[in-house]
Amino acid sequence: MNFSEQAAREAGIEPHQHQALLAIKGLPIGQKPIIAALAERLQIQHHSAVELTDRLEASGLIHRLRNKSDRREVLLRLTPQGEKLLRRLSVAHQVELKLAGALLLKALAKAIGRRGRRRRPSLVNEAHSVARRDIRPK
Repeated sequence: MNFSEQAAREAGIEPHQHQALLAIKGLPIGQKPIIAALAERLQIQHHSAVELTDRLEASGLIHRLRNKSDRREVLLRLTPQGEKLLRRLSVAHQVELKLAGALLLKALAKAIGRRGRRRRPSLVNEAHSVARRDIRPK
């Protein structure tokens, strides 16, 4: 199981629910947060997006609102609980990416070092510096 799936399950939701929260929150400006947009972003069928929306709403992570200018249209919004959960998962992912990036840089430096170079290229030095700075506890 990869990190993202495990983090979502530990937070009490399924990975596809996490993806849906990200998709709703991350819609481009001007794109309405409607079920059709969610289905398109997740590359799933409309009825699957409806079921996913039903589960998220039942969990208190999103709510549906009627569009004031077009009452036929239903907009999706994250609840404060959904925002909090998504923020917590996003922070965990940022930490994981920083740690994985630092490990990747170490492996890269080791691989470059094996090719007989005595000095790491400045780009790798720069990357190491950034990685060390970013993974320090704040």
